[in-house]
Amino acid sequence: MLAAARRQLAERGYDAMSVTAVADEAGTNRQAVHRRWPTKADLAAAAVASLRDTVRHAGSDDPFADLVAELHDFRRGIARPDGLSMVGTMLQRTTDPDLRARYRARIVAPRRARLRAVLDRAAAQGLLAADADLDAAVPLLTGSFYGRALASDQPLARWAERTATLVWRALGGTPPT
Repeated sequence: MLAAARRQLAERGYDAMSVTAVADEAGTNRQAVHRRWPTKADLAAAAVASLRDTVRHAGSDDPFADLVAELHDFRRGIARPDGLSMVGTMLQRTTDPDLRARYRARIVAPRRARLRAVLDRAAAQGLLAADADLDAAVPLLTGSFYGRALASDQPLARWAERTATLVWRALGGTPPT
Protein backbone atom coordinates (compact mmCIF):
# COMPACT_ATOMS: atom_id res chain seq x y z
CA MET A 1 0.00 0.00 0.00
CA LEU A 2 2.84 2.39 0.74
CA ALA A 3 4.30 1.95 -2.75
CA ALA A 4 0.90 2.86 -4.20
CA ALA A 5 0.69 5.88 -1.88
CA ARG A 6 4.16 7.02 -2.92
CA ARG A 7 3.18 6.79 -6.59
CA GLN A 8 -0.03 8.71 -5.94
CA LEU A 9 1.87 11.44 -4.11
CA ALA A 10 4.51 11.69 -6.81
CA GLU A 11 2.12 11.58 -9.75
CA ARG A 12 -0.78 13.61 -8.40
CA GLY A 13 0.49 15.59 -5.42
CA TYR A 14 -0.94 15.54 -1.94
CA ASP A 15 -4.23 17.30 -2.68
CA ALA A 16 -5.15 14.95 -5.51
CA MET A 17 -3.90 11.81 -3.78
CA SER A 18 -6.87 9.54 -3.24
CA VAL A 19 -7.13 6.87 -0.54
CA THR A 20 -9.55 5.01 -2.82
CA ALA A 21 -7.06 5.05 -5.70
CA VAL A 22 -4.29 3.86 -3.36
CA ALA A 23 -6.50 1.02 -2.17
CA ASP A 24 -7.45 0.07 -5.73
CA GLU A 25 -3.84 0.04 -6.87
CA ALA A 26 -2.82 -2.03 -3.84
CA GLY A 27 -5.60 -4.54 -4.49
CA THR A 28 -7.53 -3.84 -1.31
CA ASN A 29 -10.34 -1.56 -0.18
CA ARG A 30 -10.57 1.83 1.45
CA GLN A 31 -11.61 0.41 4.81
CA ALA A 32 -8.46 -1.73 4.97
CA VAL A 33 -6.32 1.33 4.31
CA HIS A 34 -8.16 3.35 6.96
CA ARG A 35 -7.75 0.59 9.55
CA ARG A 36 -4.00 1.06 9.27
CA TRP A 37 -3.88 4.80 8.51
CA PRO A 38 -6.96 6.65 9.80
CA THR A 39 -6.44 9.73 7.63
CA LYS A 40 -5.01 10.60 4.25
CA ALA A 41 -2.33 12.60 6.07
CA ASP A 42 -1.36 9.52 8.09
CA LEU A 43 -1.10 7.45 4.92
CA ALA A 44 0.97 10.10 3.15
CA ALA A 45 3.24 10.45 6.19
CA ALA A 46 3.79 6.68 6.26
CA ALA A 47 4.57 6.70 2.54
CA VAL A 48 7.15 9.44 3.07
CA ALA A 49 8.57 7.62 6.10
CA SER A 50 9.07 4.54 3.94
CA LEU A 51 11.39 6.61 1.76
CA ARG A 52 13.84 6.96 4.61
CA ASP A 53 17.33 7.54 3.34
CA THR A 54 19.16 4.44 4.57
CA VAL A 55 22.46 4.84 2.73
CA ARG A 56 25.31 5.22 5.17
CA HIS A 57 29.01 5.40 4.38
CA ALA A 58 31.53 4.70 7.05
CA GLY A 59 33.63 7.55 5.75
CA SER A 60 37.22 7.23 4.71
CA ASP A 61 40.43 9.17 5.06
CA ASP A 62 39.56 10.89 1.78
CA PRO A 63 36.82 13.52 2.19
CA PHE A 64 36.74 14.23 -1.54
CA ALA A 65 36.04 10.56 -2.33
CA ASP A 66 33.38 10.56 0.39
CA LEU A 67 31.77 13.64 -1.15
CA VAL A 68 31.63 11.96 -4.56
CA ALA A 69 30.16 8.82 -2.94
CA GLU A 70 27.45 10.89 -1.21
CA LEU A 71 26.56 12.56 -4.50
CA HIS A 72 26.36 9.18 -6.25
CA ASP A 73 24.00 7.98 -3.50
CA PHE A 74 21.92 11.14 -3.81
CA ARG A 75 21.57 10.59 -7.55
CA ARG A 76 20.54 6.96 -7.06
CA GLY A 77 17.94 8.03 -4.51
CA ILE A 78 16.46 10.77 -6.62
CA ALA A 79 16.51 8.51 -9.70
CA ARG A 80 14.33 5.87 -8.06
CA PRO A 81 10.84 5.68 -9.53
CA ASP A 82 9.05 8.95 -8.87
CA GLY A 83 11.94 10.30 -6.78
CA LEU A 84 12.14 13.62 -8.58
CA SER A 85 8.36 13.91 -8.74
CA MET A 86 8.19 13.44 -4.97
CA VAL A 87 10.50 16.43 -4.56
CA GLY A 88 8.10 18.48 -6.67
CA THR A 89 5.18 17.33 -4.56
CA MET A 90 6.92 18.43 -1.39
CA LEU A 91 7.48 21.88 -2.88
CA GLN A 92 3.82 22.42 -3.70
CA ARG A 93 2.18 25.09 -1.62
CA THR A 94 -0.83 22.84 -1.04
CA THR A 95 1.16 19.92 0.42
CA ASP A 96 0.31 19.35 4.06
CA PRO A 97 2.93 21.21 6.17
CA ASP A 98 3.37 18.25 8.54
CA LEU A 99 4.01 15.96 5.58
CA ARG A 100 6.56 18.40 4.16
CA ALA A 101 8.26 18.59 7.56
CA ARG A 102 8.45 14.79 7.77
CA TYR A 103 9.95 14.61 4.29
CA ARG A 104 12.55 17.19 5.21
CA ALA A 105 13.37 15.39 8.46
CA ARG A 106 13.61 11.90 6.95
CA ILE A 107 15.05 12.58 3.51
CA VAL A 108 16.51 16.06 3.14
CA ALA A 109 18.10 16.68 6.57
CA PRO A 110 20.06 13.41 6.80
CA ARG A 111 21.56 13.90 3.34
CA ARG A 112 22.46 17.52 4.04
CA ALA A 113 23.99 16.53 7.38
CA ARG A 114 26.17 13.90 5.72
CA LEU A 115 27.30 16.32 3.01
CA ARG A 116 28.09 18.95 5.64
CA ALA A 117 30.01 16.42 7.75
CA VAL A 118 32.19 15.56 4.76
CA LEU A 119 32.91 19.24 4.11
CA ASP A 120 33.56 19.86 7.82
CA ARG A 121 36.08 17.01 7.82
CA ALA A 122 37.78 18.43 4.72
CA ALA A 123 37.96 21.87 6.33
CA ALA A 124 39.36 20.40 9.57
CA GLN A 125 42.05 18.62 7.55
CA GLY A 126 43.00 21.91 5.88
CA LEU A 127 41.83 20.71 2.46
CA LEU A 128 39.51 23.71 2.02
CA ALA A 129 40.03 27.42 2.62
CA ALA A 130 39.68 28.51 6.22
CA ASP A 131 36.93 30.96 5.25
CA ALA A 132 35.06 28.49 2.98
CA ASP A 133 31.30 29.06 3.07
CA LEU A 134 30.16 25.52 3.83
CA ASP A 135 26.59 26.67 4.54
CA ALA A 136 26.25 27.85 0.94
CA ALA A 137 28.06 24.83 -0.49
CA VAL A 138 25.69 22.14 0.79
CA PRO A 139 22.62 23.21 -1.22
CA LEU A 140 24.82 23.82 -4.28
CA LEU A 141 25.84 20.18 -4.27
CA THR A 142 22.34 18.76 -4.70
CA GLY A 143 20.74 21.81 -6.30
CA SER A 144 22.82 21.39 -9.41
CA PHE A 145 21.12 18.04 -10.03
CA TYR A 146 17.64 19.56 -9.76
CA GLY A 147 18.63 22.42 -12.05
CA ARG A 148 19.91 20.01 -14.67
CA ALA A 149 16.78 17.86 -14.39
CA LEU A 150 14.60 20.90 -15.06
CA ALA A 151 16.69 22.03 -18.01
CA SER A 152 17.26 18.71 -19.74
CA ASP A 153 16.14 15.11 -19.83
CA GLN A 154 19.77 14.06 -20.18
CA PRO A 155 21.77 13.63 -16.98
CA LEU A 156 25.15 15.30 -16.94
CA ALA A 157 27.90 12.76 -17.57
CA ARG A 158 29.94 12.13 -14.42
CA TRP A 159 27.69 14.55 -12.53
CA ALA A 160 28.88 13.54 -9.05
CA GLU A 161 32.57 13.90 -9.84
CA ARG A 162 32.14 17.13 -11.78
CA THR A 163 29.92 18.73 -9.14
CA ALA A 164 32.22 17.70 -6.30
CA THR A 165 35.21 19.11 -8.20
CA LEU A 166 33.48 22.41 -8.94
CA VAL A 167 32.29 22.95 -5.36
CA TRP A 168 35.61 21.78 -3.89
CA ARG A 169 37.42 24.39 -5.99
CA ALA A 170 34.88 27.06 -5.03
CA LEU A 171 35.68 26.29 -1.39
CA GLY A 172 39.36 26.92 -2.01
CA GLY A 173 40.42 23.30 -2.26
CA THR A 174 42.42 21.42 -4.84
CA PRO A 175 40.57 18.27 -5.86
CA PRO A 176 42.64 15.14 -6.37
CA THR A 177 43.52 14.32 -9.95
